[in-house]
Amino acid sequence: MTAAHQPLAAADIEAIERATLDAVAPQWVDALDDEAWLLPMDPGTVGRARSAVPLRHQAPHADPTRLLERIEERYAARGFPTQLRVAEAACFDDLANAMTARGYQAAKPTQTQTGTARAMLALGADAPAQIDAAPDAAWAQVFLGPGFDPVDGGSRVQALSRASGNLYASVREDGATLAAGAVSFGHGWASVHGMRTVQTARGRGLAGRVLAGLAGAALERGYERVFLQVEAGNEPALALYRRAGFAPAWTYRYWHRPEAG
Repeated sequence: MTAAHQPLAAADIEAIERATLDAVAPQWVDALDDEAWLLPMDPGTVGRARSAVPLRHQAPHADPTRLLERIEERYAARGFPTQLRVAEAACFDDLANAMTARGYQAAKPTQTQTGTARAMLALGADAPAQIDAAPDAAWAQVFLGPGFDPVDGGSRVQALSRASGNLYASVREDGATLAAGAVSFGHGWASVHGMRTVQTARGRGLAGRVLAGLAGAALERGYERVFLQVEAGNEPALALYRRAGFAPAWTYRYWHRPEAG
């Protein structure tokens, strides 16, 4: 069953997209100001850091094929393949048709979800995760352990570590970090990223403690509204975020041409 989406104001959609890029810190961010698109570019594996994204859920002003050509030109100028991250919305139907005609394929449906820090805090308020201003080796190791792609994990550690102002949550036992996450602040929102639990510690509620720690940090800084992104097929994560009070705001897919990498 597809979860019902909660409508957001246009200003909140733009704020969330800008905050997302601040959190994952791509190496370059270009823009098409006349179309309200951001064009992040990064050699890593984090899709949000390397996919062109519209700041508004509205049809392009120009012909969709010409818009796509302009985006391709910008990525090619820096030597990157073009990838887009576009919401599943009727206003983008013509753009989707243009992408399909140029050989793009859509993959990895992902939900943007919104919630509140107070609801997150209730999930693990009795034992919230430790919060640090900088990630240490034990925090990073969670992303590199068994069951995770080490290349992707390393890329995510780099992206989250270089973002300005991020905070890092760790649940630790006997000197080992068993669960981790990060939170970023900006544009009126706190955002949750990098939620990971080591394989041998899953099912113990540690991710809830990570969320609670991040929520406490957000509330201390005056942030009540929170968003995150979660793959639409990740049932354990979806269940966790439902318990934490999150609800889907929109679903997006990544569009790329397979031959372009």
